[in-house]
Amino acid sequence: MTKFTRLLVPGRFQPPHLGHISTIRYALDLAEEVVVVVGSAQESYTLSNPLTAGERIVLLRKALKATIGDDYNRVYIAPVPDIQMHRVWVEYLKMLLPPFDGVVSGNELVLLLFEDSGLTAIRPPMYKPEICNGTVIRDLVIKGGSWWECIPEVIRGDLERVFVERLRRLAGVRG
Repeated sequence: MTKFTRLLVPGRFQPPHLGHISTIRYALDLAEEVVVVVGSAQESYTLSNPLTAGERIVLLRKALKATIGDDYNRVYIAPVPDIQMHRVWVEYLKMLLPPFDGVVSGNELVLLLFEDSGLTAIRPPMYKPEICNGTVIRDLVIKGGSWWECIPEVIRGDLERVFVERLRRLAGVRG
């Protein structure tokens, strides 16, 4: 039995990885519906945010359909641009998204902002946080290391075509 009607799972998803999928699954165990918030939606073509919001949404949809089956119908994905005002960020989300009960996140700032707004803030168990982390994955891509372990198999080809070359070019790495 679910405890919540709707929970948010925010992230930048640069790129989507198995840690994200694990958090979304965890949220689905707690709520009837989950809204995946693709944050920093205005950012793209940078070292921290190489993918566009549209690319991230397509990759997430594909990965979620392949990994969570019918539960996919209980997930919404919404791009949200940054506002750079932490104190009002939760109110901003309330304005943009369907009503929600709280958040599931491993980000301390996100948890604090939701708690300060009087909403539920849940820290999920983290899936291989030392390697299934966007910063680590992007660094490995740039350095030519092995980074596939944390990527859902169904989106590996897509990331190879778009993410890898773009990120390496942005970092000034050739070949």
